[in-house]
Amino acid sequence: MATSTYLSNPTVTVNSVALTGFSTAATLTRTNTAQDTTVFGNTARVYSATIEDNELTVSLYMTYAASETYATLATLVGTATTVVVKPTSAATSATNPGFTLTNTYLESLPVINANLGEISSIDITFKGGTYTAATS
Repeated sequence: MATSTYLSNPTVTVNSVALTGFSTAATLTRTNTAQDTTVFGNTARVYSATIEDNELTVSLYMTYAASETYATLATLVGTATTVVVKPTSAATSATNPGFTLTNTYLESLPVINANLGEISSIDITFKGGTYTAATS
């Protein structure tokens, strides 16, 4: 049984620009790639962590105004940047950690995703980067 819950309302900051007001979903996955280190005599597979392969996927409403979605992301394609996500907009703390990917790579940006009568939205993925979790 869960001992605590929270209503999801994360903050999303990309390259020091708050995109929270355009974000509808964020998933940060921390991965340590496993390397098989099994040797003769082992009776089960043995794995060791090798290198981190982190990933952040963000769903955003697409906007083209200054300092909004397109203007913030367009120049970051093909470069490394820093992104920060937090579970809520409250101050960073042990119960609201700030998760950061530093030197994370934005490979692509859908510049338009339009359907008649719908609000335009895009999904972007930041790959790699050094993961940290701030609690103060």
